[in-house]
Amino acid sequence: MAQEIFMPKLSSTMAVGTLLQWFKEEGESVEIGEPLFEIMTDKINIEVESYDEGILLKKYFQEDDQVPVNHVIGFIGTEGETVPAEPPGVSGSGEEAAAPSQEKEANEPVAVAAGAPAQSETGEKPRATPAARKLARTENLELQLIQGSGPNGRVHKKDVAAYAENSLASTKATPLAKKIAESEQLDLSGIQGSGTNGKIVKQDVISAKRTTVSEPETSTRKKMSGMRKVIAERMVQSKQTAPHVTMASEIDMTKVKELRAALLPVVEKQTGFRLSYTEIILKATAAALSRHPEINVSLEGDEIVQHGHVHLGLAVAVQDGLMVPVIKDVLAKGLSELTQDAKEIGKLARENKLRPDQMKGSTFTISNVGMYAVDMFTPVINQPESAILGVGRMQDKPVAVNGALEIRPMMTLSLSFDHRVIDGAPAAAFLTELKDILENPYELLV
Repeated sequence: MAQEIFMPKLSSTMAVGTLLQWFKEEGESVEIGEPLFEIMTDKINIEVESYDEGILLKKYFQEDDQVPVNHVIGFIGTEGETVPAEPPGVSGSGEEAAAPSQEKEANEPVAVAAGAPAQSETGEKPRATPAARKLARTENLELQLIQGSGPNGRVHKKDVAAYAENSLASTKATPLAKKIAESEQLDLSGIQGSGTNGKIVKQDVISAKRTTVSEPETSTRKKMSGMRKVIAERMVQSKQTAPHVTMASEIDMTKVKELRAALLPVVEKQTGFRLSYTEIILKATAAALSRHPEINVSLEGDEIVQHGHVHLGLAVAVQDGLMVPVIKDVLAKGLSELTQDAKEIGKLARENKLRPDQMKGSTFTISNVGMYAVDMFTPVINQPESAILGVGRMQDKPVAVNGALEIRPMMTLSLSFDHRVIDGAPAAAFLTELKDILENPYELLV
C-alpha cells in the first residue's frame, strides 16, 4: 500500500511550510532515512528524511509552493501502485481521496487525452497543479484556455509557462502597433489594449514606450519569498502589535578594551577562537538582566512570563536575510565558553545548518552592527520577547573625564522595549546597570 508523504509540523507555531526542493524525481527509488525534500519554516531550511522505502510515485507540489502542515505532498510505494491524481489534503485522507466515487479505478483507461482543455464541458473548475495556478495568477492568464499535459487534462506549470511564452504571437493588436512594438522591443503581452475587444492600437504602444523609458534600465524585480517573506511578516507583526519605545546610552569602552586585550591569548589558547566585544556584551547583558528580571520577560496571550533563565538571541546576518540563533544559559557561562558558543552558532547560521532547537527559546535579543559605520539604531523586538538591545560602532571621541578633556573609545547602546509590558523607568534602570557593568567589566570575572 502506498505511503503518504506529508508536510511535517516542526514547531508549535508552524502552520505552513515552503517546499524548497525535492531530492528525488517521480519513479526514483527512496531508502529509509534518505533526504527526500527540503522545506523552510521559521527562517531556517530543514531537510526531511524519508520514513519509508520504495518508489516515489507522486509529487503534488513543486518549488516555492506553500503547503499547510500535515497535508499530503506525495506518495511512496511499489512500482505500478495507483495513487490519487489530486492532492488528498490532510494526512490520513489518502484512501478516501482515492475511492472509486472520486477517482477512476486503477485499471480503467484514461478517457481524456493529455492535451485536453483544463475545463470540462460541464464548466467545472479547471484541473491544475498548485504551481500552475500560482503562475497563471502571476501572468494574469485564464486556466480554462490552457491545454493540460497531465492526467485527465491536468494543467502543469510547464503548460502555463509555454502558453505565456506563446501569448505574444496571439496578442490582438493592429499591424502598426505590432510593427512599432517590434522596433522598440516592447512586449505586447504586457500592454493593455484600448481598442475594440481589448485590441492594442498604436497609442497603447506609444504610451507603454514612455512608461518603459522613464524606468532605469538597470531596474530588476525579484519576488519576495522564502526567508525574506518570513522576516517581513514578523517585522510588520512586531511593529503593529508592540508599541516600541527606544532609549539610548553612550558607553565608555576603555576598560572593556583593556579586558579583551588581557584575555585574548587566554581564550584563544583554550578555545581556538578570538574573544570579541560581542561575547563581553553578551555576558554583561546577562548579568544586567539577572539584576533586572522585569526586563527578561515575554508576553504570551494576556500573561507576562518572567523567565528564570537568560537565553540570549544573537542576530546574525546571512545571505538575503537574518537569523537569530539562541545561546542558552548565558549567565552560567564564562567568557571562554561564550566565545566558543557564539562563534560556532554564528557559523552554523551562515551555513544554514541550524537545528530548530537552536532557533527557539530566547528571552532577550542582541543585534550588533558595530562592524559598520553605524552609531546607533532602533532595533525591532524579536517577539514574543519584550526587549532587544542594539549595539553601534565603537569610535574615539573627546569626553570630559574628571574635569579634563580626554579621547575615549565610546559606543552607543539602544534598548527597544514593548511598552505594554515594560515601563520607561525599569528600562532606564536596566540600561544604566548595563552601562555600569561595561564601564567596570572586571566584575564579570568574579
